[in-house]
Amino acid sequence: MTMNPTIDVSAVTDSVVPTDKLRCRDAHRDSGGGGINVARVIGRFGRTCRAIYPAGGAQGQQLRGILVEQGVDSLAIDVSAETRESFSITEARSGAQYRFVLPGDPLGQADWQACIDAVATHAKPHHYVVASGSLPPGVPDDFYARLAGELVGRKVRLVIDSSGRALDAAIRNGIYLAKPNLQELRDLTGSLLERRSEWEEAAADLVRVHQVEIVLLTLGEEGAFLATRDLRVRADAVPVEAVSAVGAGDSCLAAMVWRLALGDAPEAAFKYAIAAGSAALLTPGTDLCHKEEVERLLGQVRTEVLEC
Repeated sequence: MTMNPTIDVSAVTDSVVPTDKLRCRDAHRDSGGGGINVARVIGRFGRTCRAIYPAGGAQGQQLRGILVEQGVDSLAIDVSAETRESFSITEARSGAQYRFVLPGDPLGQADWQACIDAVATHAKPHHYVVASGSLPPGVPDDFYARLAGELVGRKVRLVIDSSGRALDAAIRNGIYLAKPNLQELRDLTGSLLERRSEWEEAAADLVRVHQVEIVLLTLGEEGAFLATRDLRVRADAVPVEAVSAVGAGDSCLAAMVWRLALGDAPEAAFKYAIAAGSAALLTPGTDLCHKEEVERLLGQVRTEVLEC
């Protein structure tokens, strides 16, 4: 599920400076939004995954067409709000990437309730439901918690990748997996979490104190951390020369869910998640990881099991 989908526009310009018109080249439009990215990656891995998202206006129609071209099984919920665009500009001179994210138009109650109803209709026992990304204006902070309430008792494994109040409400209502990054964890706990021991303990607390079975904490260049009730695993970042950071977190989460759905234990799935996040860094613009790169990098993933 992607409540705030986007058309991701990426391009390259020689240098980024104020006032001047910045002539761009290599422009590309791609589908975007957390859940859509997860669905695209899982499809590349050869598994069936349906992307559910609201779509409206001319850009919503364009997004539908892009997903058809990409071969993504999807269900668009018709809304009146125009689907948003986001922009990623790479400065050729420095290699720096600038990302501009628009908020999206407000959704009404009937629109966001229709999205919950669609997920509830399609989710079957033992399915994984991944709800990923920000919430657009008009959608209540407890939206993911409401979604969790619809799925309680149905043996559906709900995975949440969000932030702020939306994530806070969800973890208090019973979810299978949460994937915060370090800043999102800091916001969630209201603590600076300056040392590795502090952020690892805070991630473990989400399992111990709240109703979360697995926490996948992504840490950028510091790697990642996995916590369950009886397992804590630390992973170093795979050393790669990054081309674009867009979609790295979504690729990481997609690989984690992919392997869990295949029956892997969390620790084994975690290694694939690290490899996928690293593989996404190698792709340009708004592209995501590819399976062959994930398999190639898997042997370079280094993990350490810690005492609980």
